[in-house]
Amino acid sequence: MGLWMRIKRIFFAGTGAALDKVENPEMVLQQTIRDMRDRVPELNSSVAQVMATERLLGKNKERLSEQVVDLDSKIKASVKMGRDDIATAYIGQLQQAQVDLERTSLQLEHATNASQQALKARDNYVLNMQKRTAEALQLISASKQAKLQEQLAQTMETFNIGDDASTFNEMREKIDRRVAAAEAKLQLGSSSVDSQMQDIEREAMDLQLQDKLLAYKQQMGLLGNGSEKSSKQISSASEDNDDSFDRGN
Repeated sequence: MGLWMRIKRIFFAGTGAALDKVENPEMVLQQTIRDMRDRVPELNSSVAQVMATERLLGKNKERLSEQVVDLDSKIKASVKMGRDDIATAYIGQLQQAQVDLERTSLQLEHATNASQQALKARDNYVLNMQKRTAEALQLISASKQAKLQEQLAQTMETFNIGDDASTFNEMREKIDRRVAAAEAKLQLGSSSVDSQMQDIEREAMDLQLQDKLLAYKQQMGLLGNGSEKSSKQISSASEDNDDSFDRGN
């Protein structure tokens, strides 16, 4: 391989790679759709011209057909009137009209075929354009989705989940330590001597109240007939409890 060919290959390879980076697929597809749609009016104009030619030839054929019939009638009338000279002139015109009619009929046939082919080509182009447009829109949507996925991938690359996980673990450990310390303090507070003494005093007070209630019931005769000794014992116990309560306070 020559040096020049190698240089050309390197140049085109580099140019192609640069164009691939610069070229935006979405913009290219959108421009392609616009170009295809812009061609439709041009195709319609071309088809209209072909159809116009067909209709013009059709009118010429009708006119020539009427002319042939009219000349034939004039020839017959001239012959009946004995005017061979006039009949001969009309015959010359009839021959020319027949030649024109035959040529026009052939042109009309070609124009009709051309018109049908033009319409078919236009319809095929429109169908193909619609198909290509749908494909292009799908590709554009896929390109946008790919772009979003690329952005998400880049975001995920820059997002270090390990840092946040360590932060959560550190905060969880601190909170657990505070909860444990609070529970320990509560347990120590509830098991202290002062707390136990308060419980004893509260229970003693409850006993004194119960004893007083029994004494009142005994005095009121609600507990039945008891000995005077029992009543005195209850009264004495009640007084002793009062004295103990007063000394405790």
